Amino acid sequence: MVDGGANRILLDNMSPDLVTSIVTEYAGEEVVFEASGGINLDTAAAYAATGVHFVSMGALTHSVRAVGFSLLFGLA
Repeated sequence: MVDGGANRILLDNMSPDLVTSIVTEYAGEEVVFEASGGINLDTAAAYAATGVHFVSMGALTHSVRAVGFSLLFGLA
């Protein structure tokens, strides 16, 4: 467990290199790391390779393009 008793840490708005450094520093500790902030489809693999347990990506919802469609049912 990390000093202070945390067992889950959010690494927000950090570069993949900094995330890797932090995850490596606490290797062997019972702590779960999540990377978040500024991550998109182009950078997600780099963050996943850092050793974090979770990668959060707001771009999946706030940067999505709207698509118009309809669903029509024929009633007999």
